[in-house]
Amino acid sequence: MRIVVKVGTSTLTYAAGRMNIRRVEELVKVLSDLKNAGHEIILVSSGAIAMGVGKLNLPGKPTDTPTKQAAAAVGQSELMYAYDRQFAQYSHTIAQVLLSADDIKDEDRRMNIENTMKRLLEMGILPIVNENDTVATAEIHIGDNDTLGAIVACAVNADILVLFSDIEGLYTADPRQDPDAKLIPEVMEITPEIEALAGGAGTDRGTGGMITKINAAKAVMANGCDMIITNGSNPGILYDIVDGIPVGTRFIGRKNG
Repeated sequence: MRIVVKVGTSTLTYAAGRMNIRRVEELVKVLSDLKNAGHEIILVSSGAIAMGVGKLNLPGKPTDTPTKQAAAAVGQSELMYAYDRQFAQYSHTIAQVLLSADDIKDEDRRMNIENTMKRLLEMGILPIVNENDTVATAEIHIGDNDTLGAIVACAVNADILVLFSDIEGLYTADPRQDPDAKLIPEVMEITPEIEALAGGAGTDRGTGGMITKINAAKAVMANGCDMIITNGSNPGILYDIVDGIPVGTRFIGRKNG
């Protein structure tokens, strides 16, 4: 199974911006184990800006683009160093892949990305993908890693895209505000009613909300790929996903043929 796992900033870090070491260690352990079992894994990881904020002891997430880019430049090094050190314990080699919106929009560059990603997988390497926040501008950027996860999943013809979030999945209402909200276990089609359930942005450490996840689902479902939204606080839930046990909200891709 070819699996793309997207982890957001709220999953990887504490509110102060420092890495949640225990969770990252568990995530790396589970991904390494799944890779040992023969699955191909691509990790789409947020966290560079937040880790830069922590490293630089800034009071909070920057609002101006140059400071965001500076924090990303510092934080990306920290993030990849942490991943490299952790995956090396399980004898897995990682590769950093930083993408920009221009890379996706240009047909030749996009083809190069697809070829590189597939060759990395053939070589047994685990790609770790993030947006190139250091060079992206507010006007020309992918914007969030839910969208990036969908782009990557389509590029490598993944079987499943897993979006780790800070909630269990898609609900009939916002579970933070409505105690009667019910989890929707399966979505076969993105209807206007489903779109209406998506709210705005999530935590102040991230950029994506449920609407970006619904848009990601549209893209991957059309490509024949399933997508799951689930809580990222327990990375071990990936075992259940691989075993076909219902978890979070599963969006069913339209398989050709």
